[in-house]
Parts: sequence; structure tokens; C-alpha cells
Amino acid sequence: MVTIKSKREIELMKEAGRVVGLVFKTLEETLKPGMSTLDIDSIVEKTMLDNDCIPAEKGYYDYPASACVSVNDTLIHGIPSSKIILKEGDIVSVDIVASYKGYMADACRTFSIGTISSRAEQLVKTTKEAFFEALKVVKVGNRIGDISNAIQSYVEKHGYNVVREYTGHGIGSHMHEDPAIPNFGKAGTGSVIEANTALCIEPMVLEGRKDVRVLPDGWTVKSRDGKLTAHYENTVIVTESGYEIITMYEGEQ
Repeated sequence: MVTIKSKREIELMKEAGRVVGLVFKTLEETLKPGMSTLDIDSIVEKTMLDNDCIPAEKGYYDYPASACVSVNDTLIHGIPSSKIILKEGDIVSVDIVASYKGYMADACRTFSIGTISSRAEQLVKTTKEAFFEALKVVKVGNRIGDISNAIQSYVEKHGYNVVREYTGHGIGSHMHEDPAIPNFGKAGTGSVIEANTALCIEPMVLEGRKDVRVLPDGWTVKSRDGKLTAHYENTVIVTESGYEIITMYEGEQ
């Protein structure tokens, strides 16, 4: 069941979202070749704890880290490791959830490490743009399928694929709430978008085929054909007049 958020709940989520944005700003200023994905996890955890938030991913279904850090052909849920070292030209998706006084905000960015290929740059750009295409239909009275269709149409128009097995979602006092928000679907279907709900809209895009595989660790999801992947997500509060993104830092492009 989709939950309508009170003013107090939204304010708590906004504070969690502010800290998520601060984490991304910190990472933008810090990421460089030679760092490990475990180094990224440490920055995420320290920044959240220093700002009165809890890294909600840690311990979620026994997940062992504070962030999901996914490099190149890893689409989502990459477990941070001291053995995975970033190199020039990599792209790395960092998916994080901050909890403030029991309320959460969830977002992801795909970062470039040094100078990346035009091929990787176009994938990252299209993934981000697909999110903003979806925002155009986030209006009270529209349907979740409108969001799904907007993402799929934009991504496929640019020659890429969206994942089928994983979705965006609602959020609040729980990390994953109704409604599920697939990255594919038919416009005019699904539940009606209501004011004062919180949605995590997250294009998860594959350069090649849409097929994915899960590693034996039970978490890491990779493209089956080994091609590049990208992921972009924000937590969005639906308002009477439109929406508000709560997980971008001030001035973020």
C-alpha cells in the first residue's frame, strides 16, 4: 500500500536527502584512480555518521557495507572491497541510503574516474537524462506506468536497454515501500500518482543486452554480456503542483 507522508515525515526525509547530496558532493571531490571501492564505502559511512544519519544499507538483509559500489559492467549491488581498485577510465555507480530519525532517502550517481571514453560518457549521460525525462510525467493523477514508459522509451531510443528484474520504489520509514517503479512498461497503467508520496526513480541502463547475472555472493548484479552499465537515482517527493527532488546538493548539475 502506498503511504501518504505527513509534513513531519517529509521534513525528516529531506534532512536524510540533504546528507545524501553531501555524500555525493564529497565523492565528486575525492574520487580518483588508485582508490578502492572499500575506500568509497568508508567515505560514505563517515560522512553520514558525521551528519547524524545512519547508513541504512548496512545490515539490510545482512548486506555487509554502507554503500553499493558498482564498477563498469556491475549494474547494482556491488560489494565494496579493498581488492577492487579504480583505474583511469572506469565508471563507478555509488548507491546509498541515509536514515535520519527513522526516515530515509535513497539515491545513486555514476561517477567518472579520470577521463572516460566517449562510449562510457554517452551511457552515463543518457542514464541521467532518462531520470529527468521521467520527471516530466510525475504529476498528481498520472500513473506509475507513465514513469516506466518514459524511462524505457528514452533509453531504447538511444540504443540501450533497461533492466527488467529490478525496479525503483516508494520510500519512507522503510527503504523499499510501494509502489514498485519498473524501468519499462506501458503508459496509463499502474497505480495513480498521489501528492505527498515519496518515489525513488532509478534508471538502470545496460549498454548491451538487457540480460543480467547475479554473482555467487548473492548481491552483485552484472551485465551478462560484460558490457558497460550505469545507474542514476533520486528520491522525489510528489507535490500538489509537481515534485521536489530531495537528494541533490545545491548547485548540482
